[in-house]
Amino acid sequence: MPDQLRDGMREARRASGLAWARFAREAGFGEAYLRNVENGNRSVTEGAAAYDRVLRTGGTFVEVLHDTDSTAARNVPWESPGSLTVLAGLLNRSGVDRRRFLSAGAALSVSAGNWSKALDPVRSTRTLAPLPGGPALLAHVDERLDHIRHLDDELGSGEVYQLARTELSLIVTLIKSRRYDGPTVDRLHAMASEAARQVAWTAFDQDRPGVAQSFFEGSLRASADAGDPVSGAYALSFAAIQCYSTPGQAGRAVSLLETAQHQVRRKATPRMHATLAARTARALSKAGAKKDCARQLEIARAALDKGPHDDDPRILYWVDYGEIEMIAGSSALQLGDPAEAVRRFEAAMKASYPGDEQYPRSHAIYLARAAEAHLAMRDLDAAVATARHAATCLGSVDSARSASELKGLREKLAAHTSHAAVGEFLQVG
Repeated sequence: MPDQLRDGMREARRASGLAWARFAREAGFGEAYLRNVENGNRSVTEGAAAYDRVLRTGGTFVEVLHDTDSTAARNVPWESPGSLTVLAGLLNRSGVDRRRFLSAGAALSVSAGNWSKALDPVRSTRTLAPLPGGPALLAHVDERLDHIRHLDDELGSGEVYQLARTELSLIVTLIKSRRYDGPTVDRLHAMASEAARQVAWTAFDQDRPGVAQSFFEGSLRASADAGDPVSGAYALSFAAIQCYSTPGQAGRAVSLLETAQHQVRRKATPRMHATLAARTARALSKAGAKKDCARQLEIARAALDKGPHDDDPRILYWVDYGEIEMIAGSSALQLGDPAEAVRRFEAAMKASYPGDEQYPRSHAIYLARAAEAHLAMRDLDAAVATARHAATCLGSVDSARSASELKGLREKLAAHTSHAAVGEFLQVG
């Protein structure tokens, strides 16, 4: 915990934009002393309180310092029954996010490294039992996991978070019952990995990054226990979004995705490779790496060109050309090319992206970005029309992440209230 805490304190200080001299003065310590706190040469105890005070984090760093649950989780071995111990501990906690201001990037990087080491070559070649020939109960659980995924797409994460937690609790209970063994229990661990990923993702979508990071680690642990790199790589593809959505963490997101790509290099279908490449492109856009971003997008498109595969996991139902182009549009906007962003967003719609019906939460985010691109090109009428469409999508979902995206768009539009359509939109939505 101290190393993770120091990393979080350093990242929060940098994100604040305060110069070292001013930060040290307001903290009441010398620059050299605080540098030594961050570098591990001084005790973090007094520094945590000072960072909380200056950065106005509400005592979060001090709470993290005394977060014994996280410390215990770090000491659990990355081997069976380690994932059960960690997941059971997480499920027994209240779900209160006690690490809101502590970047999860450092913790996720450590988890990804441990996951990769745990997936040794022998275990990672195991074949999971196909569900149609397995116990009917497992098939029912798998169907519910799929149902939860679609509920999250269409309703947002508000109510779905608790559903995912309940499903994960059931799966953990089934594993503990010892009713199953061999490939069947491996399948249960893989299902636990997916359920924990769902909990993590819905927590992140509700702006609870500390809870999300904990369950992402739980997902990776269950993936390692299953000997199933694909489920862990899928979890990392979502953990990467949490990283690159945090200022200064794009590089960590790229690293997470590279770890995932390494583990599934010869084990995943083209659609999974397209997923990882597209998410890598988005992370690279956050880092300002234009050429590398474009290369990853081409890799994603080329992978989809290979067509569907009999072994495509059902979790990848949403990966198609429309989604890749939406990611390309988001990346272009991030890289300062609004015209290319508009072209990519339009290409996504031409690819029959079913945003309004199937993915209103994600569509609200993409539409808000498209509106921002139109605004950057000074096409206020198109910006408002697209913003209205985004607001309509958001009206049917519960997602703090989507709401934040639309709020940011409104703030950008506020500079143009003299335009009648803009003023009307900001007044009535």
